[in-house]
Amino acid sequence: MDPSPEPDPSHEPHSAYPEDAYDGGHGPYQPHEPGYGLDQPGYSPYEDEIPDAQARMLAIKNAKAYLLKTSTKSGLNLYDHLATILTKILDEQPANTVDIIETISQDVKWAQFRKKMDTLRDEHLIPPTFEAAEKCKALFIKEAAEEEHEELDEEMGEPALPNVMETAFYFEQAGIGLSKDECYYIFLAFKNLISVQPIQTCRFWGKILGLEMNYIIAEVQLREGEEEEEEREEEEEETVAEEEKEMGEGEEEMEQKEKEPEPPKSTYKPPPEIPKEANGTGTNKYVYFVCNEPGKPWVKLPPVTPAQIVCARQIKKFFTGRLDAPIVSFPPFPGNEANYLRAQIARISAGTHVSPTGFYQFPEDEEEEEGGDTYEENPEFEPPPVAEMVESLAMWAHHVKGILKQGRCVWINPAQKSEEDEEEGEEEEEEEEEERQEETGQPLLTLISEDEGMKNIPAWTAQASTNLIPEYSIAILQSNRWPGAYAFASGRKFENIYFGWGHKYNPESHTPALPPPAEAEFPSEPGITEAADPTVEEELAFKAAQEEALAEAEEEEEEEGEDD
Repeated sequence: MDPSPEPDPSHEPHSAYPEDAYDGGHGPYQPHEPGYGLDQPGYSPYEDEIPDAQARMLAIKNAKAYLLKTSTKSGLNLYDHLATILTKILDEQPANTVDIIETISQDVKWAQFRKKMDTLRDEHLIPPTFEAAEKCKALFIKEAAEEEHEELDEEMGEPALPNVMETAFYFEQAGIGLSKDECYYIFLAFKNLISVQPIQTCRFWGKILGLEMNYIIAEVQLREGEEEEEEREEEEEETVAEEEKEMGEGEEEMEQKEKEPEPPKSTYKPPPEIPKEANGTGTNKYVYFVCNEPGKPWVKLPPVTPAQIVCARQIKKFFTGRLDAPIVSFPPFPGNEANYLRAQIARISAGTHVSPTGFYQFPEDEEEEEGGDTYEENPEFEPPPVAEMVESLAMWAHHVKGILKQGRCVWINPAQKSEEDEEEGEEEEEEEEEERQEETGQPLLTLISEDEGMKNIPAWTAQASTNLIPEYSIAILQSNRWPGAYAFASGRKFENIYFGWGHKYNPESHTPALPPPAEAEFPSEPGITEAADPTVEEELAFKAAQEEALAEAEEEEEEEGEDD
C-alpha cells in the first residue's frame, strides 16, 4: 500500500493567529535574523516563541521607513529601486539573474537619470572636449594683422615673440614647468597678444595660482612713444579725478556753511603721498598683461604705487582669479586684486630675477649710479661650467633693482615742498628731516651670495639637472624666499620663471598687523562735562533764594527813593 503523500504546507489554510502562521513555515522575518529593529531582547534565535505582534509590526514599519530614505546624492530611495529591479526581472525573466543583478541595478539607475526629451529632435549634448577645443580654436586662426607684425619683426631684426617651448624644454630637465599642451597654448596666446598690442619685447613671466582661476602673466616692453602716450593718458585721468574730487568737496563745504555753523577742524596732517615711479623705470620698468586661460582676452595691469607695495608686505591673501575682486585686509589695501597682483609681481621680480655673473654690464658711456637701472649685454661674456655655477652662488647676480622700504627702487624725499610751504613751519621741517633718512639698497648686479637667509635656511639652492650625464646638464637655481621661483643657465642661455601662489616664505606663521590703540577719552572740563539735573528740593531752595534777593533789591531801591 502506497504511503499517503505528505500535505503541502503551501495549500494549508492560513490561520488568523500569528502564532499559527509561523508554525508551518518560515515567515518573512525571524527574531534571530538581522534587520532594522527586528531583533528583540529576551528571545533566543533558536526558540519557537514568537514576540508580540505589535512590536513586530512596529519593527517592519521602521525597516520600511529606512528603505524609503532618500539619497542626498541621487534623490532615489532603496525601496523604490528594489521594487523597480524586481519588476524588471519579472517582466523580462532573464537567464542567470543572480549573475547580472548588478548590471540590472545599474541600468535602472541610468534610466532614472536619462534626459526626458519633450521635443521632436533630441537635444545635442556638447562634450567637454569639444568645449575645450572651442576655447582654443581662436589660437589656431591666423589673421592678417599677424602678417603685418611678422614683416615688422623682420625689419626690426629681433622677433618680439618669445620661444616658450624652448624655455619649457630647459626647465623640464629639472622637472619644472607645465604640460606641453598648455605650454603650446600659451605660446599661441603670446602670438595673439603681440598681434594686438604694440610690443617691442615679450617674455613669459610665469603663472600665479588662484582659488577659482589662475593667472598667466606676460612681461612686455612697449615700443618707443607708446609709453609716453600712456603716461599722458594716466596724468589726464588723474587730473580729471582730482578736479572732480575738489569740486565735490567745495560743494559739500558750501552746503555745510549754509546749513550749520563750522564744526571744529582736525589738526591732523596725513603724511605726504609718495609718488609712483615713472613708466619704464624702477618698479614700473615693464608692463604686464594677464589672462586666466590661453584663448581668453589679455588684460593690462595698472602701474604699481609705493603705497600698494608697502601694504602688500604686511598682508597675505590668496588670489581668486578675478581682477575686480576686493582685497579685504588690515591694513586696508589701496586697490583691488589687479593692484595686489601687480604689487606681488614687482616684489617677486625684484627678489628672484637673476642672471649669470658677467652676462650684463653697465654701459661704458654712463657710470654706475645709485639709482640707475640700465645695463647691457656683455659681448665678451664667457659662460662658466655648470659645476661652478652649482657650487658657488657668486656665479649669479641680480639684474633687477631691489625695492626699498619706501616702496620704490629709487628713494625720494616726500618732505620736499613749495617755496610758500617752506617759509611756514621751519621747525617742523627740521624735525621731519631728522626722522627721515635717505634709504639705500643694494646696487644693480649684486651677487646673490650676499642675500640674507632665513634662520637656518639659505636664500638660494643651486643644483644640476642631472648627475648621470654631467656634460649635458644645466644649472638650476631655486629661490627659498619665494617658493616657485626658478632660474636656469646653459651656456649663454638663461631664463627666470615663477609657478606658485605669489606668497613669500615665512619660517614663522603669518601674524596680521594689530589695529592701532583706541583713542583716549576727551578730557573732562566744566564746559564739556554734562551737569547733573537738580532735584525738586534744590529747585525750590533756588527759587526762594532768588525771591529773597529780589525783595532785598526792592527794599534798597525804596530806601534810596525816600532819602532823595
